[in-house]
Formats: sequence, C-alpha cells, structure tokens
Amino acid sequence: MASKPESILVTGGAGFIASHLCEALLSEGANLVVIDDFNDFYDPAIKRSNIAGFRDRIQLVEGDIRDEALVNALFAAHRFEKVFHFAARAGVRPSIEDPRLYFTTNIDGTFNLLDACRHHGSPRFIFASSSSVYGINRKVPFAESDAIERTISPYAATKIAGEQICSNYAHLFGVRCACLRFFTVYGPRQRPDLAIAKFTRAIREGEAIDRYGDGSTARDYTYVDDIIQGVLAAARYTDLSPFEIFNLGGSATTTLDELIALVGRTVGREPACRYRAAHRDRRGTGEIRGLASRVRLRAAGEFPQQAAQRPARRGVWLRQDGGFQAPGGISRIEITHGGRFRFAGIDELAHTVRHVGFQLGHGGGSG
Repeated sequence: MASKPESILVTGGAGFIASHLCEALLSEGANLVVIDDFNDFYDPAIKRSNIAGFRDRIQLVEGDIRDEALVNALFAAHRFEKVFHFAARAGVRPSIEDPRLYFTTNIDGTFNLLDACRHHGSPRFIFASSSSVYGINRKVPFAESDAIERTISPYAATKIAGEQICSNYAHLFGVRCACLRFFTVYGPRQRPDLAIAKFTRAIREGEAIDRYGDGSTARDYTYVDDIIQGVLAAARYTDLSPFEIFNLGGSATTTLDELIALVGRTVGREPACRYRAAHRDRRGTGEIRGLASRVRLRAAGEFPQQAAQRPARRGVWLRQDGGFQAPGGISRIEITHGGRFRFAGIDELAHTVRHVGFQLGHGGGSG
C-alpha cells in the first residue's frame, strides 16, 4: 500500500530559492501548499513565472504571514507535517531604509507560524536564516558555534531573532526546528537586484558596472541546487535532533574582480567598469567582507557537486525579464572518505570541482 503524501507548507514559495525547493518537494510526491504575498520588492510577475511550471500541482494561498487569522486558518485546514519558512523581507541595505517593515514581517510572521505549529500539531519547522547574522565577527571561517554578538543590519537582527524564537519553540513546545544560514546563493531565478543578475545585464547591454573599492571584497557563492539538497537533508535531520543551526555555503570565496571577469567571459564581452571609492566603513552598509563558512551538516544522503565556475560551465541564464533559466541537469558526487564531501563557490580554477564540507554522521537515502 502506497504511503500517504506528506502535507507540507512552504512560505514565500514563489521566491528564488523556495521555488526550487517546491520543485524538489513535488518530485518527492509531497502534497504542497504555498503561501506568498507577491509583494513589490521586485516585479511580482517574476515570482509568478517562477512557479508557472508547477502552479497546477500546488495549492497557492496569496496572503501575508503577518495575518495571524489567515495563518491559523491555513493550519486548521491542513495537518502540515513540515513547514519550510522562506517568506521574509530580504536584503541588507533595504532593511536599513525601512527597518519597521523588516521587523514586523520577519519577526512577527515567524512567530505566527511557529505558534500555529504549536497549536495545530505541526512537528517540523525549517527556517531560512542568513550568514548575515555573523555581523562583525572577525574569525573566519564562520562556524555555527561562534558567538553572535553584533549584527549590523536590521535584516540580520530579524534572522537571529527568528533563530531564537525557533529555539524557544523547540525547547518549550516540542516543535523540531532546523535553522539554515545561507551564504550568497546564486543560480536560475536569482533575484534581479543581486550582483550576478545586475552584472550580466550590464555587460550584455554594454553598460558600465559600478566597481567599489579595489575589487578585493569577497563573498562565498553557493549554487541553488546545492542549497536545496542541504535544506532537504536538514529537514531529515530534525528526526534526530530537536534544534540545530547549520551553515549552508562554501569555504572558498570569490572576489568582486573575479566575479566581474567570470561573468564577462561567460557573456563573451569585456566588462566596462566605473571605479568608485570604497565605502569608508563597509559596516555602515551592513555588508560583510570576506564571507567564508564552515559547514557542519550531519545528515543522511548524497548531494550535488558545486563546480568551480558554475556560471561559465552552465551558462549565465539571463532572460529578457532579467531572470534566469536553467540549462539542464546536475551531476552528483560520492561521499569521500571520512563521511565528508564538499561543494565550492565560483572561483578562478577553471574546469575543477572542489567540494565544501558537510559532515555526514548518519546513513540513509539519497538527497
């Protein structure tokens, strides 16, 4: 007798990362409900395009997670076995301009969902957090055990608050939570305001890119397919632990100059840059220099590889609307000796594959 499909809620399911998660969950046979408010942070038509390929396979609720009555009605109508909470106001700099919007959406909305899990018996909660929580920490690579003493943007503050609310509900009410700190995710459907999309459009259209500082500022780029495998593994791990925090990212960073050059080679045009003075104090922008993660995911399964220069090898997928489209499949790797494997950020080592370190402590099925 076939098992009953899992009833799963994905918040913010029309967004960049969460729409990929929806596809993965549907491929596993989930009974999927998606809530998204289609706000105007960027063109809502892009979000609708993100879910167009599976729109008829989900129940879509157009609404705001700040609406407590709506959230409770949704949980009352479904017996969700898992909640993947990706809905949030995103972006460091916009949060500095409008902190109240970020606090009410990201904190109040997260509380509404966790409280609904408590009262309606939803036992698993996977929370999309951010590497921004590390703030001004000088120690790299960042580790989940690092003390978080000073976040430097309202966005980051809302994410660390969300993690702490998850910790409370895990301890007090038995809602099993995994909090995932994402490190600069890129790939198909990437938001149009993010660097790779902006650089690609500018280079293809012959426009100059604003290049701030000496080009040495670096980020830890992580391909979206790899992030999704980490999300699914973390969800499985809630069977083993009531509360965990995981970094999801690479241990190799890519500088601004490297990224601009890589996008230029992929597009086939020489980038033109307008050289701008570096911000006197980058902390004042809420940005973090030189991101690097230490990944500690003890979970079951295999994960796709993260190839160096993934955009060059798979193409930068710019459409007329500024979004991305995927050019096809992704290969998989075997777990290396000692139960470790890695996926790496984009960098200058062409045609190499490096892996970044999840630690697998338990056997199980593939991711």
